Amino acid sequence: MIDAAELIDNDFLRQFELKVDDELAKIEYSLQERKIFLTKLIIPECINSEDFETDFLTLVFENISERNISVVPTSPEIAKFIRKNRKYKKMLPVGIRI
Repeated sequence: MIDAAELIDNDFLRQFELKVDDELAKIEYSLQERKIFLTKLIIPECINSEDFETDFLTLVFENISERNISVVPTSPEIAKFIRKNRKYKKMLPVGIRI
């Protein structure tokens, strides 16, 4: 499992970052009102573990959940994650279905 202390919310670049072995995994986002649009998931090729992707997304969703913000996934990988992890469906804004 990835350590939550390693997750960085880079407001300036509008992305969540996680450094692993001198490589940077990130999720780009756009924040509008009380919604965060998760637009792009970028995981370096050297990290080819599906477990890493799941752990990284779990950390990001827990971080967002603490801020009580709705999530709008515009990336197919992030939408797939929400479908697999139904507990995060409650974070979707009203009218958004996956």
